[in-house]
Amino acid sequence: MSRRRLLGTVGAAGATGLALGAAGGATVYAVGRPEPATALTSLGADSVPFHGAHQAGITTPSHARGHLIAFDLAPGAGRKEAAALLRRWSASARAMMAGEPAGGQAGGHDTGIALDAGPSSLTVTFGFGRTFFDRTDLADRRPTALDPLPAFSSDHLDAARSDGDLWIQIGADDALVAFHALRTLQKDAGTAARVRWQMNGFNRSPGATQHPMTSRNLMGQIDGTGNPKPSEPDFDRRIFVPATPAAGTPDWMAGGSYAVVRRIRMLLDDWERLPLGKQEQVIGRRKSDGAPLTGGTETTEPALDRTGSDGKLVIAANAHARISAPEANGGAAMLRRPFSFHDGIAADGTPDAGLLFVCWQADPLKGFVPVQRKLDRGDALSAFIRHEASGLFAVPGGARQGEYVGQRLLES
Repeated sequence: MSRRRLLGTVGAAGATGLALGAAGGATVYAVGRPEPATALTSLGADSVPFHGAHQAGITTPSHARGHLIAFDLAPGAGRKEAAALLRRWSASARAMMAGEPAGGQAGGHDTGIALDAGPSSLTVTFGFGRTFFDRTDLADRRPTALDPLPAFSSDHLDAARSDGDLWIQIGADDALVAFHALRTLQKDAGTAARVRWQMNGFNRSPGATQHPMTSRNLMGQIDGTGNPKPSEPDFDRRIFVPATPAAGTPDWMAGGSYAVVRRIRMLLDDWERLPLGKQEQVIGRRKSDGAPLTGGTETTEPALDRTGSDGKLVIAANAHARISAPEANGGAAMLRRPFSFHDGIAADGTPDAGLLFVCWQADPLKGFVPVQRKLDRGDALSAFIRHEASGLFAVPGGARQGEYVGQRLLES
């Protein structure tokens, strides 16, 4: 069965004359009652192409649901097994992103989890960790940009939830579509690779606000205001490896990017005890609309030199917005595309929640590293967060028609 053969959504129930009842009784009725087929809403109908100059999931708008998963090649698996695995993964990703069952129109090995759903803007993005190149005898093809990230004083990293030979980012605007992709790719790994770690995230759903706006994180802060924009003339130079890579970057990375992945725990109990004014001083922006404390709107450039009547800087010297600003870091920029996470309550009774930080750049030594070094030395926000896991992955350019992701590396 094709996923494009769709049933009506619960959201159409209002048009059929159902009224809301006490204790949600009408909701149960709407879910259980067969409804005539209707057109899929735009939320589910949107699709993202698998093929292209760059892999999907980098400049794609943020998704409502996401999964990050890393694999290690199984003992004895090498370049041949890795190539076969990337072929399987690419074939499944191509089908699912088009709204079709994994395994083709016949369904093949598809689990049926996402039957009746559209593509829901699904993206699947693949990357290689540093250790992948040793295990496939491709160490001479490893980019120098994959050298290990430096240690930071604020790190509390769990090695079991860090790094990995292979990495996949999955995003969709429907939770079942995202889980379907996760489960399919995990099954596709077969005996060639085993899961090293997995993290699940979420964002605000498209259409949940009266107008499009930058999403908020679990601290309630608007997060992502300073992201570079595709319309900016130097965007591609900052985010993607050029068609003719520089020395130290192999040609198979042309059109690719580097993803830094960090699991950042937010100490929400401590944060929420701060009065609103103190929270805004830590960030350097108003919580209500994301505008800098020096005035304007969310997109207004902060006036970093402005002082108040007391002679002190309006945006404090250690405010997060000041320290992370590109102008404070020699122009260093990265494209942040995170997910929030909540994994229940920790043993100490505090929320195990925070940010699955994913950032993209043409060179992590010019993007993530200089900014994080500066944050590590004096960011007021550091007292309220904890970096618990980390990874760096080389994400090759998009697959051409007839190619699988990573083919130019694995068949070079």
